[in-house]
Amino acid sequence: MSNRAWNYFVLAPVLALMILCEASAEAGAQVSDAQAAAAYGGATINPDPAGSAAVSISAPKVSGVEGELQLDAIAEVTIDNLREWSAAHDPTKLVPFIDGRAIRGNYPEEIHPREGRVYFHLKITSGNRELWTDLLGAPESIRRPVRFSVGLEDHSPFDTVYDKSNPIQMTVISPEWGVVATVVALVTLVLFVRLARKTNIVRDPGPNPADGRAKAYNLGRTQMAFWFFLVYVSYLVIWLITDMLDTITPSLLGLMGISAGTALSEALIDSSKEAARSEQRRDMLARRQTMEQAVADLQSQCADAESTAAMSSDDTAGRDSIDKQIQQGKAQLDQADRCLSSLESTKPARATRGFLRDVMADRHGYSFHRFQIFAWTIVLGIMFLSSVYNSLAMPEFSATLLGLMGLSSGTYIGFKFPEQQE
Repeated sequence: MSNRAWNYFVLAPVLALMILCEASAEAGAQVSDAQAAAAYGGATINPDPAGSAAVSISAPKVSGVEGELQLDAIAEVTIDNLREWSAAHDPTKLVPFIDGRAIRGNYPEEIHPREGRVYFHLKITSGNRELWTDLLGAPESIRRPVRFSVGLEDHSPFDTVYDKSNPIQMTVISPEWGVVATVVALVTLVLFVRLARKTNIVRDPGPNPADGRAKAYNLGRTQMAFWFFLVYVSYLVIWLITDMLDTITPSLLGLMGISAGTALSEALIDSSKEAARSEQRRDMLARRQTMEQAVADLQSQCADAESTAAMSSDDTAGRDSIDKQIQQGKAQLDQADRCLSSLESTKPARATRGFLRDVMADRHGYSFHRFQIFAWTIVLGIMFLSSVYNSLAMPEFSATLLGLMGLSSGTYIGFKFPEQQE
């Protein structure tokens, strides 16, 4: 046998063995890939350029939302590839993302990885109150378009079909409850305006003016009505948007107390004036009765003197003195009757001269103390409305500001005393 033939005879089995080993290694690699893919729920395995195998799981993506995207409502979110993602992550830590911001602490109510569904109960907590205020504050309509997704709190949100080019509508105010609240507020306002025009609910106390016109509007009562309606309507609006009930702040109670105290002080001043008038009337009635009895006694003495047949000069002088006393008594009775008439006929209230003039002027014209309390009420009212509209919360007025409002009200009440003496 030649050397070349001998070499082929020896190397052939070696080459065959090498080919067989390489084929076995490839088959084993394919089995390993299939097992790894099965372990990750069908994920693909892509070799990297360096030759090592790296696992690539399909990224989750928000593909649908069922139900109202609204505060205090249940949102059913459909997420593609949620089952595969859940094999390596904790789905109970998922939170909604609205306009790219995580609603922290708003974890799922239910999770169904096989169906790719997650249920969120959208609600306000201490950790996300500021975010909800930014999302719902300064509403321009009952709905607004937003970007929506889901993700972990401290990570980027999942891909979503509800991106900037295809936003989803988030309900700011429930249409049904919005209609109900609007009707209630309008009915209350219309009823109040009608009562204010036709009755004395916010007008000065006392008898009607002699010329038949309506009584003037009262500043204290008008201020109390102003704050009542601001708080009333604002409370409804905040409840409609946030579903929160405990929204009235301590400083607001203080402000309403100042307003109520102003109106109450006016009523007490009017009441004290009427009580003093009643006391004077009782004293005058008692004096009149005494004088009337004295006159009757003198008239009886005079009649007895005239019945005497013969009268001496002294009797004639005594009768003349009695007649003079009777005339003086009658004059005093007439004066007492006039005083009683003035006490019994209460001075009529001011006649209306227009709303602004009524609340900023007294019987002598415009007064600064009235203008001051009117101006501060308007300024604080504007601040109040701005806070409710932008922050969806009743404002917190500082003690200094409340003190300034109290000082204005106190000044107004102080000047009411001379007004009542007119």
